[in-house]
Amino acid sequence: MEAALGIKASIRGNKVFLHGDKKSVNKAEKFIREFYLINSNGYSISPEDIKFALNAMEDTELKDLADRDDATTSPQESPSPSLKEFFLSNIPVASKKKFIVPRSEAQKIYIEAIKESDMVIGIGPAGTGKTYLAMAMAINALLNKQVSRIILARPAVEAGEKLGFLPGDLYEKVNPYLRPLYDALFDMMETEKAYQLIEKGVIEIAPLAFMRGRTLNDSFIILDEAQNTTSEQMKMYLTRLGFNSKTVINGDITQIDLPYGKTSGLVEAAKILKHIKEVRFVYFSEKDVVRHKLVQEIVKAYEKFEKSRNDTKS
Repeated sequence: MEAALGIKASIRGNKVFLHGDKKSVNKAEKFIREFYLINSNGYSISPEDIKFALNAMEDTELKDLADRDDATTSPQESPSPSLKEFFLSNIPVASKKKFIVPRSEAQKIYIEAIKESDMVIGIGPAGTGKTYLAMAMAINALLNKQVSRIILARPAVEAGEKLGFLPGDLYEKVNPYLRPLYDALFDMMETEKAYQLIEKGVIEIAPLAFMRGRTLNDSFIILDEAQNTTSEQMKMYLTRLGFNSKTVINGDITQIDLPYGKTSGLVEAAKILKHIKEVRFVYFSEKDVVRHKLVQEIVKAYEKFEKSRNDTKS
């Protein structure tokens, strides 16, 4: 908070003393008071929450300044963003965490898009919370009986690997590719309960190929790593959607592991479906990466490298 707001803070007993210019100190006081109220309502606050909330406040203030009509509104009259509003976009899930909170503006837009639309396509780098938030929305929909099952799918394609080289039967071969989906599921739901729902077929985690020939009604379906689908696979998947169902399709178009010459189904779908207003596209950037700070820097470096390489080619 000191670094973000340019103040000095100290603690004596149960009191916090703030030092700095009046505007920054007032902002810090408001921040602490609001976080205290949020914590009192049962949300366990982590250092990451504080960091992302500060960033959200800063981004919102900059946007407000850009949008404000200087002729009618002075800086003193412009309302400052509320942390309470930021945390109202929470997603209740069945875990020790009371709820899951979006940590960037793009994540808030993503959650709202999933609430409002039956088909949402999230495109952006790894670590931006696409799969995690989609999983939270799916579990919330299941708990609220909005759907009767959750289906999680991924194409079984990874960098330089082929299923035939892996040991075991088909399930054992594809299971490593589905591991990230299990990780997200177990982070939000008690492991025992999750396995019970998987055994009953209420939650299904399967490779994309298992979707062929099915019509999925009353379901919340998530397709992860969609950049590794072929054109044919993507068309097949998009036409599986049944009545009272939602689907979220996620991918990172900078990390395509398809064989050379194969068109990514996600890249193609983004061009074909962009004029269908019922299909919502949400784009993430390195600013939305919610992993370790170093991951943000790595993503940024790769994006810069890819841009310079593309500029050289053109």
